[in-house]
Amino acid sequence: MTMRERLVALSQAPVKPDALIIGAATWPILSNRASPKALYMYKVNLTSMAPALERMAQYGDVYWHMQEPMNWTNLDQRRKVITNEQIDLYNDAAAEAIGIGTSRIKPFVVSRLAGLQKLHQVWDGLHMPGSSLKVAAMAFMNSLCNKVIRPNGACCQDTPPVTLLQKMVLCVFSGTTVLFVVLYVRGRRPHQKPVTTDEESLEQEKSATAAGPLRAEAACGALCKMGLIMAYFYLCDKADVFMKAQKQYSHSAFFIPLISLFVLGLMFCKSTKDSRVLNREQTDEWKGWMQLVILIYHVSGASAFVPVYMHVRVIVAAYLFLTGYGHFSFFWLKGDFGLPRLCQVLFRLNFLVLVLCAVMDKPYQFYYFVPLVSFWFVIIYSTLALRPQIVQKKANCSRLWHLGMLLKLLGLLLLIYLFAYSQRLFERCFTAWPISGLFELHGNIHEWWFRWKLDCFVVVQGMLFAFLYLVLQKNQMLSESRGQTLFSAKVSIPLLLLSVLCFTTYSVWASNCTDKAQCNKTHTYISVVPILAFILIRNIPGCVRSMYSPFFAWFGKFSLELFICQYHIWLAADTKMILVLIPGNHTVNILVSSFIFVCVAHEISLITSVLAQLIIPKDTVALLKTLRAVALLTLLLTAACFARPEKYI
Repeated sequence: MTMRERLVALSQAPVKPDALIIGAATWPILSNRASPKALYMYKVNLTSMAPALERMAQYGDVYWHMQEPMNWTNLDQRRKVITNEQIDLYNDAAAEAIGIGTSRIKPFVVSRLAGLQKLHQVWDGLHMPGSSLKVAAMAFMNSLCNKVIRPNGACCQDTPPVTLLQKMVLCVFSGTTVLFVVLYVRGRRPHQKPVTTDEESLEQEKSATAAGPLRAEAACGALCKMGLIMAYFYLCDKADVFMKAQKQYSHSAFFIPLISLFVLGLMFCKSTKDSRVLNREQTDEWKGWMQLVILIYHVSGASAFVPVYMHVRVIVAAYLFLTGYGHFSFFWLKGDFGLPRLCQVLFRLNFLVLVLCAVMDKPYQFYYFVPLVSFWFVIIYSTLALRPQIVQKKANCSRLWHLGMLLKLLGLLLLIYLFAYSQRLFERCFTAWPISGLFELHGNIHEWWFRWKLDCFVVVQGMLFAFLYLVLQKNQMLSESRGQTLFSAKVSIPLLLLSVLCFTTYSVWASNCTDKAQCNKTHTYISVVPILAFILIRNIPGCVRSMYSPFFAWFGKFSLELFICQYHIWLAADTKMILVLIPGNHTVNILVSSFIFVCVAHEISLITSVLAQLIIPKDTVALLKTLRAVALLTLLLTAACFARPEKYI
């Protein structure tokens, strides 16, 4: 039976192969003595086989094997008729006959490329060495297995098709870009001067006339820039335009950049505007250097080293501690529980992630930290907004309100304790419709359970610390003037020594950790110890409390954007690999990609701030109208997705 007859029979069989690799070149050359007529008939025969190959390509992968080169000097005399020129002619004829590039049939060139590197090892001049064959076999198996297991950063894996939601987002960004251009051009045209003699009325009329278009132009301009940035995100991590490199952890790859950054940051120290505990400059500085540590941790692959992993776990816990501290302080001091405040914070936290979920086709839980801080903000808001609403003004009237706040925090702590020790209750709550989609990853909530439980108590501890600190501050029990020690010498020195001892003890314990699972369990209960120790060390001495690093503080202002953006434009393949913009030089590539990454994250932070002010009005009535419009848009998108149930179109 000829090759053509076998292919026709196989294409008509009820069961088709999942993959087929086929090829022929050297034997036709040898048997026909490299005659031009043989090459013509070779092309004719392949053209007749192409329809059968195309039919099978509808059910599985079909590869045409491109013949490897040969070492002509090592060929025996009988095979000298086979030359690399003849092989190239036959490969070109095969590519043209079966329509490679225009049909579903794919060229298999891995063994040819591997053979070019191993020609000196071809002992008989014709057959490739085992190392080349092993590379070809591995690539062929990858092309089959990667479709099933979908590994991160694997080669031989098809680019996923564009989803309906991605197309909708493209239309939105394109529409806002066109609208921005129209508004920009119209806004620069000379306007006819209104006929009026009252200058004050004229100014009011100008302001009223320009306010609407200017707001629309600013919003469209921000969305236009966001669209361009998202195109860069897609090209970096979805379109297979840039290569990805594997991480290789070494102590020098982690500690040398870390030490260099800290030395650089300490060179920029200056006095703070405010000398209170955890003032704004200090918290921005704290967030900044913690974020830089996390970035170095991710790019160096340091999660493989358990002591570093445990120290980074404390950094993540410190972020959540600051979440509890910051939001509690705001609500306690301002007493603003209005809907605009709630929407503003949730918008700033989630805008980038929601856009990335649509553009990059990722679930919300993929960016685990944003769901985590959003969840805890809602919990803090709900706890403090629940009546009776206890704020500082009310507590000043009666000390009983302090007890009421402590009872609220105790009740929240007991509720968290209940969920932490009842996984069944936790799963029932978070798998309930319609919120289940926010917390599931790969069809389950195991990742959410792990992330939530790991630092489930530290947010309440941050709230409690804020409450105690603000009460002590109100009662003037702290010395927060510039240069003054926070407490009296009798209290400050023992407390400072105790803090250093606790911080050192935790660091020694974490450095000796070997079992991640067991250490994570302990971390849940003791992570607050090094956090409080650091706060006291940083704030008890007046000279230390009154200084900060603007270098770290600058990064701290957009630390959330840095954390999210690293997934796609600095790292790649779900943070498992490194994005390669400049191949061949790892150091230059990291410097260039880091510069672009930081600039993009900073710009996204500015865009988010602009849109938060423009989209979310401070007036509750106007905000409700906006929320109704958003709800209607969400329903339309949901209806469109249900109308086309296929994920990919």
